[in-house]
Amino acid sequence: MSETAFTPMARKQMAARVAQDIPEGWYVNLGIGIPTLVADFVPAGREVVFHSENGVLGMGPAPAPEDADPWLINAGKQQVTLVRGGAYVHHADSFAMIRGGHLDLCVLGAFEVAENGDVANWATSANDTAPAVGGAMDLAAGAKRLWVVMEHTTKEGAPRLVRRCGYPLTAMGAVRRVYTNLAVLDVTPEGFAVVEMVPGLTLEALQARTDAPLRLAKPVGETA
Repeated sequence: MSETAFTPMARKQMAARVAQDIPEGWYVNLGIGIPTLVADFVPAGREVVFHSENGVLGMGPAPAPEDADPWLINAGKQQVTLVRGGAYVHHADSFAMIRGGHLDLCVLGAFEVAENGDVANWATSANDTAPAVGGAMDLAAGAKRLWVVMEHTTKEGAPRLVRRCGYPLTAMGAVRRVYTNLAVLDVTPEGFAVVEMVPGLTLEALQARTDAPLRLAKPVGETA
């Protein structure tokens, strides 16, 4: 039986989907990669305070080329803007915010997420943009919640949602929710629960691209 046609989300669509779920008033750290795009897609009128570990609080969306400030960058060395009331702070003060539990949410990219919430997201190759763990361990431990946004599989088609991570761990049991280019999944005591999928994708087809077992999340209000 052939699969129903479906279209994976592009990176900007993934970022916009994450932004849709961030509540009003949250303080949110955005990690390197797809997470940095999230600030561009917060719904109009919703106030979210974005943090970057290099010392920016009140980070805005990416600037227009003519408005770019070469001295105002995020942790991924990308130029950003500062919203009204935003601030630059010392690196040590930035990590005091992280380690002090003052962030409602951290959004990270990852190589793998395990069904128990373990996450592996740090690069070990000198060819990578950030070949080290950086502040990810602090963020995973210090933020009140951790969401991951990443491609559902590698370029070769290998699953990134796994039973157990094969890469060095960034944190154990820390991930609450995963956003991929195919689906949104919650990490529960019973494993991955699929909240939604891209149009045309079936649970069977999603499972074929996933190492860990999947189940559908219960609709709001439904009990076992």
